[in-house]
Amino acid sequence: MPQNLATVSRRALLPERIASLIDALSSGVYEREHTIKMCLLAALAGESVFLLGPPGIAKSYIAKRLIEAFDNSQFFEYLMTRFSTPEEVFGPLSIQALKDEGKYVRLTDGYLPNADVVFLDEIWKAGPAILNTLLTVVNERTFKNGEHVYPVPMRLLVTASNELPDPDSGLDALYDRMLLRVFVNRIQEKKNFKLMLTEPSQEEASVSEKLKISHEEYQQWQAIIPTLSFPDVIFEKLYTLKQRLENASNDQTQFDPSELYVSDRRWKKAVRLLKSAAFFNGRDEVAPLDVLLLEDCLWHSPESRDVVQNVMRAFAAEVLFDQQEVLALIEDVKAALSDIELSTVEALSYRQDTSNAGLSRKPLIDISQSPRFTVNQSQDLVRFVLLRANPSVSEQEKGDSRWIYLDAADVEKKVKTGSTDLYGYVNKNTHLCRLTLEWDAQHTLVIKDIANRPVPMALVGMNDPDSKQVAEWKTQTDQALAQLQQAQFLIRRARSQLNAGLPHLFAQPDLLETASASLVDVEHEVKTQFDTLERQVNRLARLGEFFSGVRDAEC
Repeated sequence: MPQNLATVSRRALLPERIASLIDALSSGVYEREHTIKMCLLAALAGESVFLLGPPGIAKSYIAKRLIEAFDNSQFFEYLMTRFSTPEEVFGPLSIQALKDEGKYVRLTDGYLPNADVVFLDEIWKAGPAILNTLLTVVNERTFKNGEHVYPVPMRLLVTASNELPDPDSGLDALYDRMLLRVFVNRIQEKKNFKLMLTEPSQEEASVSEKLKISHEEYQQWQAIIPTLSFPDVIFEKLYTLKQRLENASNDQTQFDPSELYVSDRRWKKAVRLLKSAAFFNGRDEVAPLDVLLLEDCLWHSPESRDVVQNVMRAFAAEVLFDQQEVLALIEDVKAALSDIELSTVEALSYRQDTSNAGLSRKPLIDISQSPRFTVNQSQDLVRFVLLRANPSVSEQEKGDSRWIYLDAADVEKKVKTGSTDLYGYVNKNTHLCRLTLEWDAQHTLVIKDIANRPVPMALVGMNDPDSKQVAEWKTQTDQALAQLQQAQFLIRRARSQLNAGLPHLFAQPDLLETASASLVDVEHEVKTQFDTLERQVNRLARLGEFFSGVRDAEC
């Protein structure tokens, strides 16, 4: 197989391989899969992890397992105390070199400078001499030994503690380098607690050799990851998340808002983490679902972690797939439809002349200018056009009622100030239907639909719309339709992005569910509004037909 085809084939199989590696590393470790995923992602991205949690919850065990992900690798661990010395971490001084050459050189074999995976427990108890050297190692991945500076092969640094660094301890710089911060709690589920007590302990993860990552692979991946695309649309979402987090910090009264501060360096490192997640999920660019990983990058303390989780869940439900933008478009469409409807009702509805109320014996409705129609041998009928969409105005006629026919004499004699029942024809139905008419509080003639809601009516021959009015309403409806089509496009794109991003190797399942469920809700709302608008568009497009009709030829 040509080399480029072989490379493409390996890239295509990479997500499956990483998924199998996660399963192997997580086997027999209960309620720690997310922690293992984040530690593995940090290792693959060349970043560091801080584990916060009480003693005795397998923090060091997790770090030991991670060494099994790499082929021919070394592991170093150390429990810090206030009495720890640099020799115990970076290696003892070479007495021979000091005696023979007068050089200050450490023997680093078996110590941190030669390790691929490092675990430092109770990290904040270390003294300044250790922490200053460690900061250089983390920053530059180098170690100065005597006169020479050597590269450090460290792929993953896992630090752990059951406490946070003191505010005035000078440890903020090192803590800021711990990009991923994972809270590790005691086992919560009863069945997992039982398995932990009864199942034999697995000291080492059982990882097959074909899953292990070689040095050559790791170096190749580190070169590829920075080249992945970070689209502008993802930047906009990331910036929105940043703004929401800053707004949340301004609203805090329970703790110091600075605990929600995220340095520019951390945002920069976070982008590399997102690119790494995209790469190992088999993509060439960062996708919306990758942004969910920042939940474990942005908190400083348990209190700020709660705020970050709330911000992230709202972000997943409102921003991640443009849900908020889609809902805003829908609200604009609703407002536009309401304006069009009010405009048509105002211009066309039949209103009672109340200027001489009680003084005249004239009928309440003047039908003298209304043309006459014939339906099913019934003659001398007048037509009323219904000005709002409705489920129907008669149980005998299902679907939207667009117009009705009533006997002209009945209209003049029987339509009174209260509710009036008349028999007439609905749409093109040739069967008589019982219909209920009344005057509303604004003296507008309305008909009750089957849900007992009033529907304003216009009498054909009175205030008929002209072509300019119809064209104006049509333009407004077309604009609303364009907005709804944009909402549909955003939903289709979001659905495509969601499907393309699943399964996701690293994202929290509950955040994925939040994003997916909100997208379903928005999709339903768009469909509902689109159906409503389509009916409105159809009504306006045929408004001239409703008023003109074909006289004496309706049946």
